Amino acid sequence: MIKIKSLSKSFEGNTIIHDVSFSVQKGSIYGLLGSNGAGKTTLLKSISGVLKPESGDIYLKDQPVFENIQTKETLVFIPDQPFFFAHYTLNQMARFYQNTYSRWDEHEYKSLAGLFGIDPHKKLHKYSKGVQRQAAFILALSTQPDVLILDEPLDGLDPVVRKKVKSVLITEVANREMTILISSHNLREVEDICDHIGILHQGRFLLEKELDDLKSGIHKLQLAFKGEIPKKLFTELDLLHEETRGSVSLCIVRGDEKHVRSMIHPYHPVIFDMLPLTLEEIFVYEMEDVGYAIQNIMDQ
Repeated sequence: MIKIKSLSKSFEGNTIIHDVSFSVQKGSIYGLLGSNGAGKTTLLKSISGVLKPESGDIYLKDQPVFENIQTKETLVFIPDQPFFFAHYTLNQMARFYQNTYSRWDEHEYKSLAGLFGIDPHKKLHKYSKGVQRQAAFILALSTQPDVLILDEPLDGLDPVVRKKVKSVLITEVANREMTILISSHNLREVEDICDHIGILHQGRFLLEKELDDLKSGIHKLQLAFKGEIPKKLFTELDLLHEETRGSVSLCIVRGDEKHVRSMIHPYHPVIFDMLPLTLEEIFVYEMEDVGYAIQNIMDQ
């Protein structure tokens, strides 16, 4: 569905995106994660055709995106701060979208406006940031896009509305095979809906995997041994983090579960627990591995 090949983007001689290549499959929800300043928004704007890259190619259904009206008709980008014309109501913005997008679905618009309970006759600038973001979702989904690109889409939404938005997005993916590319700092929300994850750092991908594969390839271990801790074991493991609390070692390691177990059992631990990690924990330890200073969250 979306293919990015060797994409680079600079501003005033400062390279923000470095030779990035990846793809997003039709009907999937792809989560783009990264540290502040990693280049996520620049990458999303480039994929949306808002920015023109210095080099590389961006294709949607094998067609270029930049300055391609036909392709852009099937793609909608909701930025971190949604834009509306000054003093426009939701209905007035809807008429603009209707005249711009040939696939506009009036029934979908009225259904979503009713679902979110927004007065379509009230000027949008009088609403809170959270309600304005809901209005952006209503307008975007009413165009029946094949691709929806979202930058911090759940920011400013209360828990009830967040649940409603996620439900609508998942339904659209299931019913129409809509493809979603989402960037968010709320990793727990991303974990709920995404099936593929990419972590961007300083304009380059640290890793890119299916979420299930990512979570199965990194583990939290609790270990204790009779006598001294066998430090040789830690040199053999692909260790991301290790700390000792009394006689118990807490470790974060990469690797296949079966392989990790086979490396540890010969040392005959008296305590050996392999615990699941959240996406947030995985993100923190992957970032620590490249020297990004993040407060330890081992206790959380």
